[in-house]
Amino acid sequence: MPIVPLYNMQGDTVGEAHLSDAVFAAPVNVALMHQVVTGYLANARQGTVGVRTRGMVSGGGRKIWRQKHTGKARQGSIRAPHWKGGGVVFGPRARDYRQRLSVKARRGALRSALSARLAEGGLRVLDRLAFEHPRTKDMVQVLDRLTLADRRTLVVTAASEPNVYLSGRNLPGVEVTPAPNLNALAVLRSRSLILTQDAVAAIEGVLQP
Repeated sequence: MPIVPLYNMQGDTVGEAHLSDAVFAAPVNVALMHQVVTGYLANARQGTVGVRTRGMVSGGGRKIWRQKHTGKARQGSIRAPHWKGGGVVFGPRARDYRQRLSVKARRGALRSALSARLAEGGLRVLDRLAFEHPRTKDMVQVLDRLTLADRRTLVVTAASEPNVYLSGRNLPGVEVTPAPNLNALAVLRSRSLILTQDAVAAIEGVLQP
């Protein structure tokens, strides 16, 4: 069972946090993480870009000039691809990029990502994280005390915390998310991970087999 220091908001060690082996010490499956992250990125694409082919461009129904005896190359339509205003050949077409990701794959990738962050020493556990008012300065002070101010950091709370979210949204490289929205892409996109005790319990309650 992994044991990590438990910090408070002042950066002091106030105890130890015992983490689940099944969630934070799982085998790191790089191939699974790649598959899931690729799926997340594909699902974020809108797929609405598209161009008009020759058959979609209006006009061009009349032959421009007669076939022979003009001294010019034969042409059939002003909407041919090599004419200005003509259709586009092999251009992008609107399509659906979505990939289906099973619950088992998503949870397995998240276990691998959390285990990798812990093995790298990029995980911090706080006893609590709450602000009376939304202030970016308060979040900066917490990150400074945890020596994470200059790193891309993901802050995970047990539930939605508006004051914590508003305090961190203006900081470059800082992302705040509740535990139910946590995914492998968010973990791997950050270099450091801050979890509250309640967030750890919420994550383990979902990811433990």
